Amino acid sequence: MNILGIESSCDETAAAVYSESGLRSNVIASQAVHRKFGGVVPELASRAHQQSIWGVTRQALNEASITIEDIDAIAVTNGPGLMGALLVGMCFAKGLALSHKKPLIGVNHIDAHIYANFIDNEPNYPFLSLIVSGGHTRLVLVHDFMQHEILGETRDDAAGEAFDKTAKILGLPYPGGPLMDRKSRTGDRSFVKFPQALLSEGYEFSFSGLKTSVLYHIEAIPEAERGTYLELNIENLSASISHAITEVLVKKTKKALKEFKIRDLVLAGGVSANSMLREKMHLLAKEMGITLHIPNPVYCTDNAAMIAVTGYHKAIRNQYDDALKLEAFASLK
Repeated sequence: MNILGIESSCDETAAAVYSESGLRSNVIASQAVHRKFGGVVPELASRAHQQSIWGVTRQALNEASITIEDIDAIAVTNGPGLMGALLVGMCFAKGLALSHKKPLIGVNHIDAHIYANFIDNEPNYPFLSLIVSGGHTRLVLVHDFMQHEILGETRDDAAGEAFDKTAKILGLPYPGGPLMDRKSRTGDRSFVKFPQALLSEGYEFSFSGLKTSVLYHIEAIPEAERGTYLELNIENLSASISHAITEVLVKKTKKALKEFKIRDLVLAGGVSANSMLREKMHLLAKEMGITLHIPNPVYCTDNAAMIAVTGYHKAIRNQYDDALKLEAFASLK
């Protein structure tokens, strides 16, 4: 069985082919146009998807050494995401499915981040998943395929959003999260003790207070000295901020692992590529004697491989959608 996956929920146009023998191709076209605006511009994202989607799909098929006729089903992200961007991918996938008489499978983008871990190996059910991305931070107990119990999620900013916003305060260019990660590797994590919110309140998260704390810390430096201070301490500040964010994630995850007696932990989402988070989660897994699953970094950020593998597992369970009725949703549970 060959599944073509298509992803266009934000600013990455991607296509991939996954089969019962594994991943056969994974092509991603990133959109550089947003950098000068300091964030994703929805209209520009939609236009870039329109320009790239057929070329990306053709390349994915070529790299898999197959044609569209060899595809057994098409999986496409139908939410959550930017509505215009989603519609580009959805309309394209529907056109392929109807014109070539292929079944269509709608995939929840956040679910797909979880099942990205099934590309290289398969966690044992039930497992605990920590989903950390630019728009989502939540702990999910996965009882079986697509049987998810949300234990807690963020009340405000997501972890990835906190990285990007605090990076902007430090003067780092967009996207700041990955750059902050690189700088934090040589910094002092104890340089500034930034707040770790809601540690005693179940499995809920909050990162907006951290952003405010970083802003107040920088504004407390005399304006004439601020530039020099940031230049000299950017690594230390990056490490301190990263430590505050990742400590909350690790402590909440550890609490859930103990309470529900789970032996497999799955990281998901773009922030699961963060080096400090990976380091701490490896230490946690060793401490607790559990199995840790983290996708290859290329499968952590938005990609079509995760859409294709999720579509494959839905297809073998005959979980198809009506191509004419499948809709796109900016918000999707």
